[in-house]
Amino acid sequence: MKIPVIASLLLAVSAAHAVTLAQALTAYEKGLHTTAARGFTEAARRGDVLGQFNLAMMHLRRELPGASDTTAWQLLQRAAAKQYALAENALGEMIEQGRHGKPDPQAACDWFERAAEHGNEDGALATATCYYLGRGRALDMPQAHRWYLEAAKAGDVGAQYLVASMFETGDGVAADTRLARYWYGAAARNGDVAAKAKLKALDDAS
Repeated sequence: MKIPVIASLLLAVSAAHAVTLAQALTAYEKGLHTTAARGFTEAARRGDVLGQFNLAMMHLRRELPGASDTTAWQLLQRAAAKQYALAENALGEMIEQGRHGKPDPQAACDWFERAAEHGNEDGALATATCYYLGRGRALDMPQAHRWYLEAAKAGDVGAQYLVASMFETGDGVAADTRLARYWYGAAARNGDVAAKAKLKALDDAS
């Protein structure tokens, strides 16, 4: 999980606090983890979701003394309570990876779906996979298609290919060659070699 770029979100906090967060992020990017952790900790104590999330990531990556999954979980819970989608998705990943007790696919999917509903691309992709595989959710291809489509719109190349395939075969959605061609094209433009081959096959068959 990547420490997010927070510049576009700094308007949500006061100017004085924004400097602290900006300095903390700059310090992190320079590898000055002690300074970064201090800034993120101060922000987290103020209840700032960006500070809570970034500090949690440092705990998960073992980038500070005494780092622990327990502390990361607590910080992410606080951010998720404010519907911060990155934190919601991270909680799902912790559960899925067994970093908060025994892996629990249903609980992981619950968090992924919350993140997806709040606009998180990774959450949408993970939610789609839950429904596609019937892991943590009942097998539901229409729901899988719904969430893969959201991830595809956000630019995920794997989701673009899967959406194209589902439109081609009518799996979970009405078959639509035009939309299959569109999404194979999107995936191909993003470097998916298999999508290029599928697009050519559709063109040759038309």
